[in-house]
Formats: sequence, structure tokens, C-alpha cells
Amino acid sequence: MKQYNVGIVGATGMVGQRFITLLAEHPWFNLTTLAASSRSAGKKYRDAVGAKWAMSVEIPERIAELTVLDATADAEKIASSVDFVFCAVDMKKDEIKALEERYAKLECPVISNNSANRGTPDVPMIVPEINAKHAEIIPAQRKRLGTKRGFIAVKSNCSLQSYVPAIHPLMDLGVKRALACTYQAISGAGKTFETFPEIVDNVIPFIGGEEEKSEQEPLKIWGEVKGGEIVPAAGPEITAQCLRVPVSDGHMAAVFVELEKDASMEEIISRWENYKGRAQELELPSAPKQFLHYFREDNLPQTKLQRNLENGMAVSIGRLRPDSQYSIKFVCLSHNTLRGAAGGAVLMAELLCAEGYIEPRA
Repeated sequence: MKQYNVGIVGATGMVGQRFITLLAEHPWFNLTTLAASSRSAGKKYRDAVGAKWAMSVEIPERIAELTVLDATADAEKIASSVDFVFCAVDMKKDEIKALEERYAKLECPVISNNSANRGTPDVPMIVPEINAKHAEIIPAQRKRLGTKRGFIAVKSNCSLQSYVPAIHPLMDLGVKRALACTYQAISGAGKTFETFPEIVDNVIPFIGGEEEKSEQEPLKIWGEVKGGEIVPAAGPEITAQCLRVPVSDGHMAAVFVELEKDASMEEIISRWENYKGRAQELELPSAPKQFLHYFREDNLPQTKLQRNLENGMAVSIGRLRPDSQYSIKFVCLSHNTLRGAAGGAVLMAELLCAEGYIEPRA
């Protein structure tokens, strides 16, 4: 496979740190460039991140010695020195949108973990196992931006990365509506127990903007490329409630789904266990061998036990049973900073490289 030089824009935050752990030994991607705010610019990465380093492994020595660039002031230098960037900045939404578009217009593809461009009609929001074909919108986006190489692709919100993959193999059964209650880890807020003491022995029943994303973004994922944009699907109707719980990593969801067609519990489990997407077909480096795992024990999946399944890139499902109000109900779990954030973005980048949408610079 071709080799790519890559950068991280927003390298000191929680997701940026997770990107570093995933890219340090990546077989295709050579991490050469780190960028952050002007406060960190000019410092060695180890000094810039300092006590904020929240990963369970040490900063790789080679990366610790890299000098951090200014994500805004050094944009031209960064864009010209790498084949593409991962973006995970902490800025206002309009500032993020402008920054990502700037990099794209500098002919540097942007693989974004941010939400700013998720609603942009010609920006694909890709879960590689579900809607890999949405990459077909990239030529239309390049035409709008006036670029040859540059474009923006985004990863969807972490809160829906557990239940949308579980619902997807059931769509041909006529999914009419779904209800999802998510129980979300503190790393999703960029926090640890040391920096978020108020969550200990507590549940906070509000996460700003999360419920709207959980209800709307799946419709774009299930939409179709048409007339130079991605037209969101008309349904199913989704309602969500999102809670912050005292867990370090791992988002769990309790899901209720109404189906138009009857299906036995065993058929549904079989659909999950045998489901494969484009990421598995291409055998991408970060792809789980099995995307969806079903656990028959009543007390599984558990956050602590299953969040790291297949390097944190698989989705765990359990407790499938009939429901008195909906057709079925079940619980599911995904690792929010791996499958739900940095890992999902790395997998999307692998897909776009494998499919020829990103080529190394000549």
C-alpha cells in the first residue's frame, strides 16, 4: 500500500492524543506534523501537552520531540508538508468550518472529527461499514471549492456509533422509528475523573447538542448522493436522550426499534453476527474483523469488559428481546474515542486512501 505523510490539527486535546496513539505505528500513515493553538505553537509536543496527556500509554518518543505548529498561522506550511490532515480542534463552530475549508482550498484533504461541517450537503459523513459510497460526493465538493486534491470528510457524532450500526442491518425490515437512550463516558467531554470530579457518584442528564445530533445525523448517514449533495433519508424517526455517566470510556445505548416486518430474534442476531461492510471487504488496517458482536449473556455487554473489543473498533450488542411498545429492544456499546472519534476517523481515512480519493503528493 502507498505511504502517506499526515498531520494532526488539534493535537493536544483528548481526541488529538488518541490520534497520536493510533498513528504512532500505523502501517500506511506516517505522522510528521502536529498543530495546535498559538499557546502551544513553538513548543516540543511533550511540553505543549504536559500534564494534559490522558492516554494510558506514554507519548511515543519520536512524537514527543516534534515541534508544535500554529494550526491557523502555519496553515500553508502544514498543508504543503503533508498528504492530508486529521482535524480535532477546540474552537467555535464557524471558526472550525472556516479553518477546515481553508486547508481544503490549500489542496490538503481534511478528515475531521469536528461537527462544524456535518451539515454541509456535499461533505460526506462516513461510517465505512455503512455508507462508504457517500465518498462519491467528493468530486462535487471539489468543484464547489475549486480544488483538485482538497476536500473535507467528517466523522459522525460519537453518541450514535453504537446504535446506528446495530440498526443498519435491520433497515430492509422496515425500521419505522427508534428510541435511543445513551449513557456517555466522560472522555466524550474531553475529561478524566481528575478533571471532572463532579461526575463521581453522579449522573448528569444533559449533554449540550447531543440529542439533536443523535436524531438528525443518522438520516444523513442513510441518505443518498443526488444532484451534487447528500440528501438525508426521510426516516426512520429517531428520538434520543443522552446522559453523562461516571465511566472513563465507552458509550452505551438502550435502544427500542419498531419494525414493519416480522423477524425472529435469531434472524436478527444472525444479521448482526454476519454483517460485513466495505471496511471488512477491503481489510483495512483499523477495521474490526467482525463489526458487530452479539452477547447472549443477560449481563453483557459491559462497558469495562467490551469497550476495547477488536482494539475498540467493534460494536457490542446484547439483551435483544421483544418489547410491548416497540417491536424489539436491545443494548449496545462502542468505544467513544476509538470507534466513535479518532479510530473512526483513521478508518475513514484508510477507506478514502484505498478507494483513491486521497493520493500521496507527487
